[in-house]
Amino acid sequence: MRELELIECLAQVLAPGGPRVLRWLGDDAAVVRARGYAVTSVDTLVDGVHFRSGQLTPTEIGQRAVGSALSDLAAMGAHGGEAYLALALAPGTALTDAVALCSGAQAAAASCGVTIAGGDVSASPTLTVSVTVVGWARDPGELVGRDGARPGDLVAVTGSLGAAGAGLALLDGRAGRAGRAGSDAISESVATALRDRYASPRPRLDAGLALSALGATAMIDLSDGLATDARHLAMQSGDRLELRLAALPLAAGVREVAAQLDVDPATFAATAGEDYELCACLPASAQEAVESGCLLKAGALDRPPITWIGRVLEPPAGLSFVDSVGPLSGYEHSA
Repeated sequence: MRELELIECLAQVLAPGGPRVLRWLGDDAAVVRARGYAVTSVDTLVDGVHFRSGQLTPTEIGQRAVGSALSDLAAMGAHGGEAYLALALAPGTALTDAVALCSGAQAAAASCGVTIAGGDVSASPTLTVSVTVVGWARDPGELVGRDGARPGDLVAVTGSLGAAGAGLALLDGRAGRAGRAGSDAISESVATALRDRYASPRPRLDAGLALSALGATAMIDLSDGLATDARHLAMQSGDRLELRLAALPLAAGVREVAAQLDVDPATFAATAGEDYELCACLPASAQEAVESGCLLKAGALDRPPITWIGRVLEPPAGLSFVDSVGPLSGYEHSA
């Protein structure tokens, strides 16, 4: 395809933003009216490493790229703002597939009130999608890092865990709908929901804002699995996180997939990764606010709900699951 032809098509797919986006596609750079403090993150997805194009549609690849990138803003308690999409397309990519990928990216951004304000297109031996996201905060004190957890805090997660890993197991063929026994069978609707959680992650921006308002001291999104990501909170904060596998909220279908894989369901949920839920440390006083329904005022954290899964203890820094037979680990990035 011709580059100009692709850019012309993308101008039709990517909707202009609100009044804060002053310059958009067609100029050498975007011009955006600032909203206080910028919160910026870059996320790159490479075919064969972070996804497999044979398993996902082009639309889903775009949704996955933007959704996972925006999850970093949710983990900081930032308001969504703008996204910038850089595509490096593999040889032979059809124009319709490139446009479908950008349509998926646009849908994911629009669902979060985010504008795709620019980007770049290029060629590459491997399909690569790089997304830069910019969020905003009026006061830097509203933002939540990974390093503020303190002894006495409680640890919580949003939503349910294990769905994305179970969805990938179904896509990979490591598990199937029929299972090996009747009790392991997975309905078509549940299988579809699991696949969707992997293909189209929903960034928890509203939940991140609500947790920040509740006084969250440390927070991270669960991309590499709770067992790895919660350890980041512990090490950055210099304290020990003590969690309970039995307390983890398992998504529908996770028990059945875990049974087919001959693994403990809670262990699977703690290590599979890519759920893009939030794990947060909060002062004990926040528990009463959560259970009294104050979250509706703080940002509708009842959708998704939060579950208390452990506590923060005195150093030495580290992570332990009190009901695990040994240490657990999720995905670890190689150098």
